[in-house]
Amino acid sequence: MLSLFLFGFAATMPQQDGLAGSSDTKPTVVRFDPKRWKLDWADEFDKGPRPNPAIWSYEEGYVRNGEAQYYTVDRRENARVENGRLVIEARLDNWNGHRITSASLHTSGKKPILYGRIEVKAKIPTGRGTWPAIWTLGENRRTVGWPKCGEIDILENVGFDPNRIHANIHTEAYNHMKRNGKGNSILADKPWERFHVYAVEWYPDRLEFFFDDTRYFVYRNEGTGDAAWPFDKPQYLILNLAIGGAWGGAQGIDESLFPHRYEIEYVRVYKPRG
Repeated sequence: MLSLFLFGFAATMPQQDGLAGSSDTKPTVVRFDPKRWKLDWADEFDKGPRPNPAIWSYEEGYVRNGEAQYYTVDRRENARVENGRLVIEARLDNWNGHRITSASLHTSGKKPILYGRIEVKAKIPTGRGTWPAIWTLGENRRTVGWPKCGEIDILENVGFDPNRIHANIHTEAYNHMKRNGKGNSILADKPWERFHVYAVEWYPDRLEFFFDDTRYFVYRNEGTGDAAWPFDKPQYLILNLAIGGAWGGAQGIDESLFPHRYEIEYVRVYKPRG
């Protein structure tokens, strides 16, 4: 991302260079094997209408990247549990003088994650200006800052390129500010039309990223220390729907398409068995 680091750092623009050595971008079918994993915690969004406050907190305001939306806190119009799903809704409603509102939910201080499989089943919105994401940041971000805390982008999609799903990582050694960030993307057939599984399997020596049953990006621990691998410390999960901004708004915002609904059927975090 290029601007406005006010609270955390959003999922960021992908780089296709600098992948040799620590990364693998070959798409491979790897089906989920439940025998390898045990559920650590989950939110099935079966109780509402508000997201479970024992799991989720909110970002507030105009947070980063020059995005157009104002993130609200505990406002049903922007974040609610409805029919067994979490709905994050971006609205052109001029609420309290804020032209566009949306929500960003996170688990910081409540559900730290260190290794395992993070799996989210979601249906993304589409349309010029949308930028839904599933991602993590280090729980130590406020102490060490970004990018030292590490960032894992499990899903990014921008509405002007709607069929492409992105995964990225950001570290002190590898990030878009240095123009050597590591990531990959995969083409999908109208991914906004139905629910898909977005996942990362996080091991001490690698991160493996999935779109449904396709693994399409692997980032490996080089063994050179925290600058390249800060992922030996807890991270927290973020679900957000941004509008516009440095990447999402690169081709403008089609205001005729509001409201936008980002629906999450479940979040599941697993630990390896044994």
